[in-house]
Amino acid sequence: GIFVTSGRSMVASSRSYADFTPEKVDLHRLEEGPPLTATLTREEGLKYYRTMQTIRRMELKADQLYKQKIIRGFCHLYDGQEACAVGIEGGITLSDHLITAYRAHGYTLTRGGTVREIMAELTGRRGGIAKGKGGSMHMYTKNFYGGNGIVGAQVPLGAGVALACKYLGNDQLCVSLYGDGAANQGQIFETYNMSSLWKLPIIFICENNQYGMGTSVERSSASTEYYKRGDYIPGLRVDGMDVLCVREATKFAADHCRSGKGPILMELQTYRYHGHSMSDPGVSYRTREEIQEVRSKSDPISMLKDRMLSNNMASIEELKEIDIAVRKEIEDAAQFATTDPEPPLDDLCSHIFANDQPFEVRAATPWTKLTSTS
Repeated sequence: GIFVTSGRSMVASSRSYADFTPEKVDLHRLEEGPPLTATLTREEGLKYYRTMQTIRRMELKADQLYKQKIIRGFCHLYDGQEACAVGIEGGITLSDHLITAYRAHGYTLTRGGTVREIMAELTGRRGGIAKGKGGSMHMYTKNFYGGNGIVGAQVPLGAGVALACKYLGNDQLCVSLYGDGAANQGQIFETYNMSSLWKLPIIFICENNQYGMGTSVERSSASTEYYKRGDYIPGLRVDGMDVLCVREATKFAADHCRSGKGPILMELQTYRYHGHSMSDPGVSYRTREEIQEVRSKSDPISMLKDRMLSNNMASIEELKEIDIAVRKEIEDAAQFATTDPEPPLDDLCSHIFANDQPFEVRAATPWTKLTSTS
């Protein structure tokens, strides 16, 4: 249910904020959870809408470029899960740290990457965010430790980042993300244990999009209540399709970490519209009707849009203008990503170390000379 309080009007006939009641939250080892009402300001609403729309359009463009064989190799798209990335960022700050698996395009954007840099990385060009060397699964920005290609391996790395936060005493935390497919990895349980012993400021977040590759959660996990699987670690489960639910849960989890209580676990129930990767059509293990139903009933962008329109927080025209601007940004980025040059062979071994004197790298043959510069 949703109820609204009238706010000061800022634009003619437009509300500046509204209060919403998130859907229910399931708790594990917690006396109380996030507050039951969330306030959304007009500015926040428009910002979330723009970011989610940008991620959605960017992923659809990546799909198109992949089918034209301009993007090659691994490519895991984030469309459908936008409320997770945008909601999490709304609950922490950019000085906090975040690490995720290989469905990383959305987080690269919310962590400060530009659409241009992301698209050029996908096409393997010089102007890419990792200079064209990382591709879809390996993008990084400040305080963002990337997409990671090994299932579950980012979780212990995130604990290492959280250990650094604690060691430096800087009141920062690390968000460590993984999917339902990685949730049965042994290294995740080892990390739960260490983080708990050391009371690390880490939020473990399971983005449960219902399928690990082509395997449904029911077929892969003896318990699908991922938020309870930290056992001795408190957990909460929220609707990952609702940006406000995700934001409030993240704020709650962040307060828990910053107050020195140690790790906390969150499960976001979400859904991906595309297949696992671009080599998976995504309809052999689930029906088209199922995908369509999620799209029509709980699309994160439509839900936010309806909420803003029904509470007079924005007009249809305003949102259309955002859509047009986003579309143009994506087109420009795609243009750049298809015309920017590929990195030269001389760059192959550069950036092995962050700040070191240039040195020679042994190549495959004695007559190939390669150097590494930082």
